[in-house]
Amino acid sequence: MKLPLLVLVGPTAVGKTALSVAVAQAVGAEIISGDSMQVYRGMDVGTAKITPAEMGGVPHHLIDIKDPDEDFSVAEFQARVDGLVREIHARGRLPMLVGGTGLYVRAVVEAYTFTELDPDPELRQRLRQEEEERGPGFLHARLAEVDPVSAARLHPNDLFRIVRALEVYHLTGIPISATQTAATSQPRYDDLVIGLTMDRQQLYARIDQRVDAMLAAGWLDEVRRLLGRYPPHLKPMEALGYRELVLYLRGMLTWQETVALIKRNTRRFAKRQFTWFRRERRLIWLDVTTPTARNQAEAEIVRLVKERWP
Repeated sequence: MKLPLLVLVGPTAVGKTALSVAVAQAVGAEIISGDSMQVYRGMDVGTAKITPAEMGGVPHHLIDIKDPDEDFSVAEFQARVDGLVREIHARGRLPMLVGGTGLYVRAVVEAYTFTELDPDPELRQRLRQEEEERGPGFLHARLAEVDPVSAARLHPNDLFRIVRALEVYHLTGIPISATQTAATSQPRYDDLVIGLTMDRQQLYARIDQRVDAMLAAGWLDEVRRLLGRYPPHLKPMEALGYRELVLYLRGMLTWQETVALIKRNTRRFAKRQFTWFRRERRLIWLDVTTPTARNQAEAEIVRLVKERWP
């Protein structure tokens, strides 16, 4: 019998964190973070990481489990979530996966298999140097020649994953898209997948406001501290917002340009999240544009959970 799993997804800034805590309190759930950046210690402000006070007594998992210079793959995430689902279920509670990293969520709910491959630091460095010498987009164009499926999925600025895809192809001769395959169309869990949505313009306004709040809360100082310990080319340092603030600290952008770029790129990221989640099967969309709609969505999720797993 497949174990139950409640999944809550949606774009950045839509309000997943607060709503997930309220639902978890109502149904006796423990939350598993499905955010690829909140696993890293010291990256708190820029990832909008939940605080202990905001957790409301609800256990949260897969937060602050790695240092920024430690590897963390989708395959490891999948394995860790599988273990947590069993542990939480054994405690008589409901596991609840919450996040906006589409590939991570899909790796849990679908039967994905992954081919592990040790990194080649020298090859990665050569590829990055080529990108710097040839200009932005060079590696993405090369990837499109050898692995068009991955190239279509990756943004040209997502240098970390582009380099990884080229690395896999160079070392194996097989496109990385061929090593990450859905083994079956059947879900891995008895899952209930909920997607939060809201009016697009209101979401963009919330994104702009949140960026301002994060910067006011010390995001730039957080990046300074991280750069004092880690090099800027690490995967976490190239995350949304961190990359732009690194460029500012290196004198390559003005402050005004930096803030505008973070807001623009975050809005574009939210749009891509919408596109990704709209392809997901079995997803139930709930609108949270207004406070009333948010309360109704919370009540509807609780109702669906109790109906599904009485």
